Amino acid sequence: MTNASQLIKQSGIEFGTSGARGLVEQFTPQACYAFTVAFIKALEGEFSFQRVAIAIDNRPSSYAMAKSISAMVKHLGYEAEFFGVLPTPALAFYALQNRMPCIMVTGSHIPFDRNGLKFYRPDGEISKADEFKIINCNESVTTPDSEDELDILSGATNLYIERYTQHFPNKPFSGKRLGIYEHSSAGRDIYKKIFESLGAEVISLGRSDQFVPIDTEAVSDEDKSKALNWSKELNLDAIFSTDGDGDRPLIAEELGNWLRGDILGLATAKYLKAKLLATPVSCNTAIELSDTFEKVVRTKIGSPYVIEAFSGQDENLKPYAGFEANGGFLLGTDCNYGGGIFHALPTRDAVLPALVLFNEAWSNQKEISELIEELPSRFTASDRIKEFPREISLSLIDKFANSEDMRGKLQEVLSIEGTLESSNEIDGYRMVFTNNEIVHFRPSGNAPELRCYAEADRQERAEHLVNLALRTLKELSIT
Repeated sequence: MTNASQLIKQSGIEFGTSGARGLVEQFTPQACYAFTVAFIKALEGEFSFQRVAIAIDNRPSSYAMAKSISAMVKHLGYEAEFFGVLPTPALAFYALQNRMPCIMVTGSHIPFDRNGLKFYRPDGEISKADEFKIINCNESVTTPDSEDELDILSGATNLYIERYTQHFPNKPFSGKRLGIYEHSSAGRDIYKKIFESLGAEVISLGRSDQFVPIDTEAVSDEDKSKALNWSKELNLDAIFSTDGDGDRPLIAEELGNWLRGDILGLATAKYLKAKLLATPVSCNTAIELSDTFEKVVRTKIGSPYVIEAFSGQDENLKPYAGFEANGGFLLGTDCNYGGGIFHALPTRDAVLPALVLFNEAWSNQKEISELIEELPSRFTASDRIKEFPREISLSLIDKFANSEDMRGKLQEVLSIEGTLESSNEIDGYRMVFTNNEIVHFRPSGNAPELRCYAEADRQERAEHLVNLALRTLKELSIT
C-alpha cells in the first residue's frame, strides 16, 4: 500500500510561494487523494473538526480535482462542504469564522494547463512547517469507493459579501461608475453584488468563457490598452479586477492606469492605520519613505512568510497588516475602520484594498490618482521570462551574487550610475545602487519563470531596467 509522501513525490507537484502547483496531468485522483490525506492527518493532532470546506476557480480541470478531494474527505470520515467557484479569500474567511480547515483548488494566475491546491487550517493559512508535514506524511492512501457529483452550498459566498456590505450601510459609492474586468475571475459574480450594494453603478467588462491567466505583477500590454480605452469610452471612475482566484487585486484609477500592487497595499495600510507592516523584500521602498508605520518587517516572497512575521509581535503595534507586490492584502488582526470592525483575514485578499481606496477617495471628493500622488514618488516594475527552468535561474543568480565582474557588466548594460551600495539574498538576489536604483532577480515559486523587479525615480526607467535586465539574463542563459 502506497503512502501519501510517496504519491506526492511521484506526482512531481511541489509547493511554491503559496500552495502546491503543478501541471494538470500531475493532479491525478491519486495525487489529490494523497494531498488530502496528508493535509488532514497533519491537522488531526492539533485541531478538532468535523467538516472540511472546498472551493474551486474557473479552470477546466478544477472541478474534477474537487471531486477527488471531496471523495477522500468523506472517505476519512469527515463532511465535505463544496462552495463551487469562489474567491480564495472568501473560502478562507468562511473556514476561519467556522474554525474548520479548507482546501482551495486553484492555480491562481498561472496558465490553465497548470493547477494547484491551497490549504488552510482552522486558524488560517498553512505555514512552511505545515507544508513540510504534508509532503512527508507516511499515512497510507486507500482509494474511495466513488467520486460523487458535488452539490454547491452558498454560505461562504454570502458571508464574504456580508463582510463588506454591512460595513458601509450608507452606500458611499453612489454616483460612481465602476468597471469590473471580469475575465475568468472566480469572484466575478460576487464583486458586482458587493459594489452595487455600496451604491456604485457597475459596468461588466471583458467576461470570458476561457480561462485567462491574469498576473497582477506583470500586466500585459493588451490589458493596459483595454483599461485606457474602457476608462475613456465609458467615463469610468475606476476599474476593478483580480487574478484567477481573487486574492490579488488589479485596480485602475480614473484615467485607466493600472496601479502597482505594492503602492495599492501601501495606501490601504496607511488608511487602515496599521502600526506594524509586514511585506516582502521586493516591495517598493516608498513604504519606509512614507514614515507611516511604527515597524516594518521585510520578508521572503510568499504569503506564508508575511503571515509568519505577524507572530510574536508587540501587542501595542496592532493592527497588523501586510501585503505583497502583487497587491494581495493580509489583515493580521482585527481593525477599526469607518466606524466598524474588519475582522482579521490573514491571507491575500483583493476586495479590502479596493474598498478602502475607493472610500478614501470618493468620500473626500477626490480622484484616486490624487491619493496615489500623496505617496512618496518611487516607481517599481516587474516582469518575467516564461518557460525558464528553475535550475538555470538559480545558476544565474548564484553567478551574480558571487561575481563582481558579472555585476559590473550588468550595471554597464543597464547604464546604472554610481556603485553597488548593498545586496541581499533574502529571496533571490537584490542589488541596491547608490543612485537609488534597485534590480532584483528571483525564480518564481509557482512556475518555471525567472522574475525581475526594479525600482527607480521614474516609471519609464524602472520598466527599462526590467526589460533590459531580463533580456540580458536570457542571453546569458543561452551562452
